[in-house]
Amino acid sequence: MSIMDANFHMWFVLIVTAVAVYLFAREKLPLEATSVIILTSLLLFGQLFPLPDANGRNQLDAADLLSGFANPALLAVLALLVMGQAIIRTDALRVLVNFFVNNKRMPARLAIFCILIFVMVFSAFLNNTPLVILTIPIIQAIGISAGIAESKIMMPLSFAAILGGMTTLVGSSTNLLVSSTMVELGYEPLAFFDFLIPGMMLAAVGLVYLVVVLPFLVPDRRSLKQKLEGGEKEFVAELDVTAESVLIGMEFSEGIFPALPDVDVRLIQRRGHLILPPFEGYQIEEGDIMIVAATKNSLAGLLSKFPGFLLSDEEAKIMEDSEDDEDKEGTQDLEDTVSETRILAELMIPPASRFVEMTIDQVDFKRQFGIIVLGIQRRARVVRRSMGRIRLEPGDVLLVAGAQGTVNSMRGQEQTDVTVLSGSKTELPIPKKAPVAAVIFFCTILLASAGVLSIAVAAISGAVLLVATGCLNIRQATRAIDRKILFLVGAMLALGTAMQATGGTQFIADLMLRVPFADDPLYMIALLFIIVAICTNILSNNACAILFTPIAMNMGINMGVDPIIFAIAVIFAANCSFASPIGYQTNLLVMGPGHYRFRDFMNAGIPLVLIIWIAYIAIAKFYYGL
Repeated sequence: MSIMDANFHMWFVLIVTAVAVYLFAREKLPLEATSVIILTSLLLFGQLFPLPDANGRNQLDAADLLSGFANPALLAVLALLVMGQAIIRTDALRVLVNFFVNNKRMPARLAIFCILIFVMVFSAFLNNTPLVILTIPIIQAIGISAGIAESKIMMPLSFAAILGGMTTLVGSSTNLLVSSTMVELGYEPLAFFDFLIPGMMLAAVGLVYLVVVLPFLVPDRRSLKQKLEGGEKEFVAELDVTAESVLIGMEFSEGIFPALPDVDVRLIQRRGHLILPPFEGYQIEEGDIMIVAATKNSLAGLLSKFPGFLLSDEEAKIMEDSEDDEDKEGTQDLEDTVSETRILAELMIPPASRFVEMTIDQVDFKRQFGIIVLGIQRRARVVRRSMGRIRLEPGDVLLVAGAQGTVNSMRGQEQTDVTVLSGSKTELPIPKKAPVAAVIFFCTILLASAGVLSIAVAAISGAVLLVATGCLNIRQATRAIDRKILFLVGAMLALGTAMQATGGTQFIADLMLRVPFADDPLYMIALLFIIVAICTNILSNNACAILFTPIAMNMGINMGVDPIIFAIAVIFAANCSFASPIGYQTNLLVMGPGHYRFRDFMNAGIPLVLIIWIAYIAIAKFYYGL
């Protein structure tokens, strides 16, 4: 097909593609809005200007263009987001996270680097997607614990999986597709390690980029919750040591009480006497009252694992009842169920509050509002007294626990005595469900990795089981689904379908054969590489593998060069899915947790594509002798 023969349908789709890239890059419109505009344009065009095939069927029919929303890969990604939310809510990977975070010989950044190496090595032999699914919650928790923005570590995780996947035949479905296309063309299939050495060279170059350069190109984009909470915000709380407490007999060692590693003990009240730091040689006894300072996350962890540390028996029963109500969601209205979710929230005491100068005991928040005060934050001075005796002052921030519906009602009322701080609400983890969530999660990964179930079937089944077992409720599951990913993938798959149906992809490929200096193998393989790398970020890596492998091998034959070298170039180039979130499944998986925009992948991925391209040209010249 020449430029003059190019049809109207093809040029329209190519123009839509260019407009889509421009809009995604500029981000003047929300990503969802751009996706809907692209999809609507294609649907209207296909309806008004049908493109019949040999049998008279419209190739731009709405059913074909909308089929992307039923794509198994998209549904798998959405289900995996739900599973990730369940893992976070139950804190199922806390033991593994603590190994990395609390290991004094392994700083958090070294732990993250080790995880990247782990993913890169094993992605050469296993499916990339389950590996990334497995490590996202771990690396996310390590980043949060170490105060590292998730946007700094999620993209390197995806890129590490892609780089590792280009080293062996089974590292990526793209590699297998190139090999199977070669068989269809009459060639021998590629062997397992046919391109291991050049693949390792490219992966090593990419790893240096991930560690040295990439952290400076991705934004420090934290969630609103993280920005509001901050990293060092501490509350003063009170721990009462009851007769059944596991704290009894615990001795102060190496600057901490072992069961309270993230808590700063300010003083201990013991039978009317005050014990001040340092506490060397002291053991906790029954009846002790410990005044401590801890972050919101630390107190949430204590409340989830050891309610008796922070709550009386009566208060613990109230919280347990609200959780039991949540488990009975099958017999309740959805909104009622959601309102019973246990959460933490922050309340500020405004200057006009009638609670100013009253003690926390006098206010009796439990009776007035149905909430329980866990801690107080006061920046003016250090608080060293029992919680109930603290007199409230304007600007004090109280950390409270209660049902979500109760806290929401306080926000909705004309309430002048307390102000619910926006964005401060945090759902409490439910660690008693952690074993259930962990078993379901790892079984899902195992079944998908072993090929017993497809990734889509395994992920959807796992998500349903997590909801059915109470690891999260329906509302939490639906909130975990990222609508940006839904609309983006659906629209771009529709665009890819339209490009193939109208001959746009074949037109681009044919143009390569008409460029000047087409008789120089090194020049042509470099041009082939960069064109495939560009297309793989617009279409899909699998489509590019199928489309360009025959073209590449024909180029090699025409130039008198081993066509296998050109086929391997297609493998490496089609795996350069770094510059677009739709380029590869793992990019979609990290897009939500990393709070990324479309442009973030372009800013960070395009330099990596160019670096891999330059490295491959050097490999083609000195390793393959072109």
